Amino acid sequence: MHHYIDKIPSPCFVIEERTLRRNLELIHKVQQEAGVEIILAFKGFAMWSVFDIVSEYITGAAASSLNEARLSFEEMKVKAHTYCVGINPQEIDDLLNYSSHLTFNSLGEFNKYKDKAITKGISCGIRINPGFSTVKTELYNPASPYSRLGLTSGSSLIHLPEGIEGIHFHSLCENDSFALEKTLVIAEEKFGHLIKQAKWINMGGGHLMTKEGYDTKHLISLLKSFKKKYDIHIILEPGSAFAWQTGYLLSTILDIVENNDVKTAILDVSFTCHMPDCLEMPYKPEITGATDPISGKPTYRLGGNSCLAGDFMTAYSFDNKLKVGDKVIFEDMIHYTMVKTTMFNGVKHPSIGIWTKDDSFKLIREFNYEDYKNRLS
Repeated sequence: MHHYIDKIPSPCFVIEERTLRRNLELIHKVQQEAGVEIILAFKGFAMWSVFDIVSEYITGAAASSLNEARLSFEEMKVKAHTYCVGINPQEIDDLLNYSSHLTFNSLGEFNKYKDKAITKGISCGIRINPGFSTVKTELYNPASPYSRLGLTSGSSLIHLPEGIEGIHFHSLCENDSFALEKTLVIAEEKFGHLIKQAKWINMGGGHLMTKEGYDTKHLISLLKSFKKKYDIHIILEPGSAFAWQTGYLLSTILDIVENNDVKTAILDVSFTCHMPDCLEMPYKPEITGATDPISGKPTYRLGGNSCLAGDFMTAYSFDNKLKVGDKVIFEDMIHYTMVKTTMFNGVKHPSIGIWTKDDSFKLIREFNYEDYKNRLS
């Protein structure tokens, strides 16, 4: 596996076109069979150099900010389905120019901007909060009791306000179709009267349909029955599902240090800068050729190259002793990584490349001092 890494600069995010297309084929199939619209959420994956590939399979994008909406308009050549937690008054005009749909987080925001939006022909929506989620990590749970995201069941709304055509909810995070089924039961109990009045419903992201073992048949039947029940257009906007296991982050060992009998391999990448979910969630990423610690095998912590004390991952075991210059490959590092990287400490930012379906490496982007400097002033 990854026999071609000597052709790739380190560090580098590498997306594999074949696996990306495999995911896109599955997503397209679900979209067709269920009769729904599936769009790409930029918050999880916004590598615009592959938007031409994505556009062969799906034709829409979900944006969470003016910049994402503009990226959709300019690089994917479509107006975005936009949802913003809070809209900057100075940005509303541009936001409307780049959006086909605009979901508001509150009725206050809707009332503030509805005249402009409706005049522009925008399809307006309101976010609801079912107050139910199977998400285990609180940081990623949009349905906690005091969530700032969407209308809760405490809303006394009987009728959708004039000008609102859609309902939006998002309470999943890398979940299966059975989590969606449970969520829909609650959403219908609390908001069914509003769903009946809507033209469309956006069921947000978190539908990890490209993960091995995901029951796509169940998802399709669930969506078809919901669509029939309410005579409504359904939109899904996953991010992770598009880029799930489509590539990796290649790194190189710069040094090996040992303190109190614990060896740490220092890498040319950083967890806090380049893989922040590893520390935020937290989770331990898979590494090619490595396992959890096994007694008697060469075992190392992996250290990032920022000065943050906690910029490391706990122990992994390898078949052979590591040495300076060895490559370390972090698996499944395309979704929620590139979109979250920072220039903290000014550490070298990984390049971005594609391993094409023709088995050649194409370097898309390298980062330099100017990229770091231009983040500041």
